[in-house]
Amino acid sequence: MLQQIVKRIKRRLIGDPLETESLRFERLSVLRGLAILSSDPISSVAYAGEEILIVLVFVIGAAAYSWLLVVAAAIIGLLGILNFSYRQTVEAYPNGGGAYVVARENIGVKYGLVAGAALLVDYLLTVSVSTTAGTAAITSAFPALLPYRVAITVFMIIILTIGNLRGIRESAKIFSLPTYLFVFTILILVFFGLFKFYVLGVTPQTASVPPVVSGVTLFLLLRAFASGCTALTGVEAVSNAVPVFKEPSRENAKKVLLLLAFLVLLLFGGTSLLANLYRAIPNPQETVISQVAAGVFGRTFFYYLVQATTAMILVLAANTAYAGFPLLASILAQDGYAPRQLTMRGERLVYSNGIVILSALAILLVVVFRGDVHLLIPLYAVGVFMSFTLSQAGMFRRWLRGREGGWRYKAVINGAGAVVTGVVTLIIGVERFARGAWIVFILIPFLVSLMLVVKRHYVSIANQLRLEETGERRVTFQGEHHIIVPVAGLNKAVITSLKYARSLSHNVVAYHVSVDPDYGEKLRQKWEKWVPDIPLIIKESPYRSIIRPLIEFIESEEHASKPNDFITILVPEFIVGKWWHHLLHNQTGFFIRSALVHEKNVAISSVPYRLR
Repeated sequence: MLQQIVKRIKRRLIGDPLETESLRFERLSVLRGLAILSSDPISSVAYAGEEILIVLVFVIGAAAYSWLLVVAAAIIGLLGILNFSYRQTVEAYPNGGGAYVVARENIGVKYGLVAGAALLVDYLLTVSVSTTAGTAAITSAFPALLPYRVAITVFMIIILTIGNLRGIRESAKIFSLPTYLFVFTILILVFFGLFKFYVLGVTPQTASVPPVVSGVTLFLLLRAFASGCTALTGVEAVSNAVPVFKEPSRENAKKVLLLLAFLVLLLFGGTSLLANLYRAIPNPQETVISQVAAGVFGRTFFYYLVQATTAMILVLAANTAYAGFPLLASILAQDGYAPRQLTMRGERLVYSNGIVILSALAILLVVVFRGDVHLLIPLYAVGVFMSFTLSQAGMFRRWLRGREGGWRYKAVINGAGAVVTGVVTLIIGVERFARGAWIVFILIPFLVSLMLVVKRHYVSIANQLRLEETGERRVTFQGEHHIIVPVAGLNKAVITSLKYARSLSHNVVAYHVSVDPDYGEKLRQKWEKWVPDIPLIIKESPYRSIIRPLIEFIESEEHASKPNDFITILVPEFIVGKWWHHLLHNQTGFFIRSALVHEKNVAISSVPYRLR
């Protein structure tokens, strides 16, 4: 009954299973691909400018707003370089894999693993940061909810998990509309805010700007630039997931990259300009985007619409990770660097194991960091820029070695991308190291080491299982089959097991471990009456141990048999009608299997007897 209820709930939440042939229909169009794979960089509009101001405004006061525009322009310029670079990656690697595949093939396996580990960490942080930022948007509009931010964030991650487990096409249907609604509302905010300031001449009421502490320094600007570079996370997801696009997949992926760059230019550039004009000051109680929307619209319907769509896009930004993490993990698993289970598609043709693992780890991070986006942000972007650098360096080396048509032009683009992203990686790493990024620098080498251990394990298993190439390849079958049926008594379940055992071999014995001599004698008499053709061996156990005497008997059987003989332990088990019935019975079969699984030439099998 419980299994049926769970199955019914699962069907309601996730949907009916899809045939493997349906995979060709589970592809994304340009518009849906843009919504799913670009939601992370689009959503960064809501917090990237705030992160820049946090660095600047409390040091240089009002001058921070002018420098905000300079830093934002530099970040948009870097986005342009990355956009051109990843268009070339999409063209060269249409099967996806992104930085991992590029670095592995052109620089070396370990560099590829570093890129892969960095991206996995960044995808994990994308889910955690996006959902906590979405919660921050909600608590800015409704401060009374602030004490419940962890619970709200966990709930959002669960909803995202369910949506993504429904399949690529289903999740695109669910999550595309909020993405475009956010784009629409932010564009209205930007255009109306600029119109109100420049055309209507409305002077916004601004809070008092903090006093100047010190002057502008290069290090300060580099810190602000590093903080704002969170706007670029997720750009690589399109190159990682080229196969999920409809044909022609490469052309559609490149169109998404171009549209992404255009939208970030409008949204990030526009909101940075508004933050400058309306003098928003970062504070823990209210986000910068909330202050700008309040300055433009007042606490009207449009203000709450901005807050609602901002919360939605911040949460949905995690879809970039849900699209990238399982796919990258499956590629790593195919190469033997991650558990094989990550290569398996679930009932809805998505990599369900990867989705569930991503959600579980993201929830753990949210709980550990108490749902505070400002505590998570310092960990963010280090990994993705590391992967940016390795990817661009790999492409640069590819063009130098292959010298394909137009290789000089392509090498210049990817070479510039490698240099710029390498410098940004260094800046972010140094600037954020003491504020928590040191965790990432420990976690990535740990993941790489773990991947190498997994690979060694799979190689070792393959070597042990590989058929040796010898002169005589024909397999010869020798030896006899001995069957032992452990019995606690004599009943219908035991009789069924004995019948099955005799159908497999004539070398069948029953074995009973007796902790009560009187019961053992009664069982012997009953046995001689019902099944005299099968020997019953009774072993006294003065210390009431059941498993150890059975193991000793089996080992003695092995010594008595020939080296090529096999022993099968057939365990009679009756199947009860309800789940809680299992709690009322000894799980002897489970303990027998656990104890004997390592014995050589011994197989353990259960013979079920189903009860009403």
